Amino acid sequence: MAGPTTAERGDRQQESSGPPLVRRLRRLRLRVIIIFAIALVLLGAGTAWLLYGSPWLRVDRVSVSGTRVLTPAEVRAAAAVPVGKPLVSVDTEAIAARLRQKLPRIDTVEVERSWPHGIALKVTERTPVLLIAKNGAFVEVDRQGVRFATVSQRPKAVAMLQLSLSKPGSSAASLRRFGEDRLVREAVAVARRLPPAVARVTRTVKVRSYDDISLALTGGRTVSWGSGEKGRAKARTLTALMKAAPDARHFDVSVPTAPASSGS
Repeated sequence: MAGPTTAERGDRQQESSGPPLVRRLRRLRLRVIIIFAIALVLLGAGTAWLLYGSPWLRVDRVSVSGTRVLTPAEVRAAAAVPVGKPLVSVDTEAIAARLRQKLPRIDTVEVERSWPHGIALKVTERTPVLLIAKNGAFVEVDRQGVRFATVSQRPKAVAMLQLSLSKPGSSAASLRRFGEDRLVREAVAVARRLPPAVARVTRTVKVRSYDDISLALTGGRTVSWGSGEKGRAKARTLTALMKAAPDARHFDVSVPTAPASSGS
């Protein structure tokens, strides 16, 4: 009986060796996938433990910068940063909200994680542009018209805001129409537009109505400003007018295209 031909022997070798080889490759690939998945799980668990469970990445210091009137101790107390807690779990937005709520003097604050152990509080305080006298003290008003603090001593080089709104006529009408807060913001807008040389010698910003705002300067000089509108033009005009008539006692820039000065 004749034996198998060469072609038949080759076919039998492929049948016997092909499928087991494929199965071995599949098992090897499965092992690699399993090992890779286990490595990822272990890496994730290790990272989670490092961030949340280890003693190495916890808050142990709180730094404060940018304060002028406030003290770093006041800021730390209001921030109430959870010292000892994992740094990654600290709610920075909640800390910023607490600071703005408890310390109105703060205008803006940045709360940043300072790895591996710190929280950094970068504070910007409000700056008063006007003061309102109240019960022997002074209420500070910032450039947005926010009344943010009451102090016992008058800050230097900050003008007083005088609201003469209780009189009948235009004063009462302006108060009813615009409200006190709006009129305060108009006075603030005027104070912000003053040329630096004028701002340094301004002692009082007086508001009688929306379109009747005036300035009292050192040396008994006065300025009729009008409303808070066209502030840039009025500031330029006042600077030129004071140079042209340095001995004048009164300046009127309520209509910046037709200024006037008087007295000597």
